[in-house]
Amino acid sequence: MAPNFTPASPESIELRAAARAASQHAYVPYSDFRVGAALQFPDGTVVTGCNVENASFGLTICGERTALVRAVAEGRDPRSIERIAVHVDGPDGQPCGMCRQFIAELAPDATVAFVSAGEYIEGPVAALLPAAFVPDALEA
Repeated sequence: MAPNFTPASPESIELRAAARAASQHAYVPYSDFRVGAALQFPDGTVVTGCNVENASFGLTICGERTALVRAVAEGRDPRSIERIAVHVDGPDGQPCGMCRQFIAELAPDATVAFVSAGEYIEGPVAALLPAAFVPDALEA
């Protein structure tokens, strides 16, 4: 198990169902690797996202970033996200580096749940991306 992570709570396991459902909407003609993410807000609202591939691979966007962008576009404060659940169609599914950076800036206090070494685990964003580059680094 990844350091600073524990087996996922019942809440994260329940939220994973929404992430799994979102993954079914993924546009993945090149990899056939579906990713879904679900964000839970304090009022119980859940916002989901899925990965969307592009023939110009660098333009592909992951499920976690799609969900975060969608939440912002809907006028929600991403800093209030309590929990992020990730589901992948595969044995492991940790957020990629770009997603970790996105999560660290937009939802720094959230709990993040994903599959690692075949186990669904959760932990704090700080454990997901230690020493993250955050907005405070831009202040002089």
